[in-house]
Amino acid sequence: MAGTSKMRHIMHSIEFGHQLSLAYPWTSKPLLVAAPMRVISGPQLAVAVSRSGGLGFIGPGEKPQTTAVDLESAKDMLSHSPISQPASNSSRLDERSSLLPIGVGFQLWNGDIDVAASAVSRYRPAAAWLFAPHHGQTEVDNWAVRLREACPGTKIWLQVGTFNEAVEAAASNTASRPDVLVVQGTEAGGHGRALDGMGFITLLPEISDAIRGSGIPLFAAGGIADGRGAAAALAIGAAGVVMGTRFLASQEARVNKDYQNEVVRAADGASTTVRTQLYNHLRGTFGWPEQFSPRTIINKSWVEQQAGAGFEDLKKSHDLAVEEGRGWGPEGRTATYAGAGVGLVRVVDGAGAIVEKTRSEAIEIIRRLQELGRD
Repeated sequence: MAGTSKMRHIMHSIEFGHQLSLAYPWTSKPLLVAAPMRVISGPQLAVAVSRSGGLGFIGPGEKPQTTAVDLESAKDMLSHSPISQPASNSSRLDERSSLLPIGVGFQLWNGDIDVAASAVSRYRPAAAWLFAPHHGQTEVDNWAVRLREACPGTKIWLQVGTFNEAVEAAASNTASRPDVLVVQGTEAGGHGRALDGMGFITLLPEISDAIRGSGIPLFAAGGIADGRGAAAALAIGAAGVVMGTRFLASQEARVNKDYQNEVVRAADGASTTVRTQLYNHLRGTFGWPEQFSPRTIINKSWVEQQAGAGFEDLKKSHDLAVEEGRGWGPEGRTATYAGAGVGLVRVVDGAGAIVEKTRSEAIEIIRRLQELGRD
């Protein structure tokens, strides 16, 4: 009976994926998503992913006002070359066709809700991804309600990294309840849970069991870099898959080439990446909520800090290295945010090729696993 119940629950997740394909009629299944990495996920990357049947997100910019600039660029790109809709989806093109076929991410702790609402109202993105509140679910609720008022058609995506966050979000009232929960495992790059995270492979099923009946689809994030990870996520009940680090090594990523080369070079993420606020502080970024900490590739700044170097000395060396153009690499000094799956990223590709290859790999793996049951 337990096995039957779990299988039924996974089938519900598949149905969630179908419902999202109705909401996003340009997409293909399984739905692959490019995470809204701050600054790095610009309009070129977001549009390229959506054009390939995924859902691309624009990440937060250096300032809240940057979001509108990036959305304007994406709108211009799409007006000159619209995303074609699969013929099988033609019946879905009602009011959803007026939405911009990309998403946008908002970092809540230092975001501006008025600026965000204005951008969502004007550009009508298909999704708004909320992340990193200072004041927990109350702050998330305020943002969700405000953005829904700005554009009722925009789906609210909420990133969570713990069981309690997910359960609390699912229990919110109708006006603020997220349309999608992104379950981020601790393998993820960038800013994730500092101390209380776990891998999505166990976190997502437990959340799924706890919020059964909520109608909220779960997307898996953290350490997924190819079709193998995508297939694993789908097998445990994810309705879709989010990748971030893999898209660092995309031709459309808005990232320094030396940063990108380091992502391709690095291997063995368990020993070559670490969660620390050091690189935020070296770059002059303070104020992150204490429950979050970024994962980054280790370089000389971290090594010397562990050996006892003081912050002021590290800061001077960091600033000089960046000024001289030698910030990245094993002998570098500045932040190279990346996930623990960085060793799976071996080549720079076009974002569309990444989406298509990951999707085809995942489908082939699932097909072969199905054949096992027929033997």
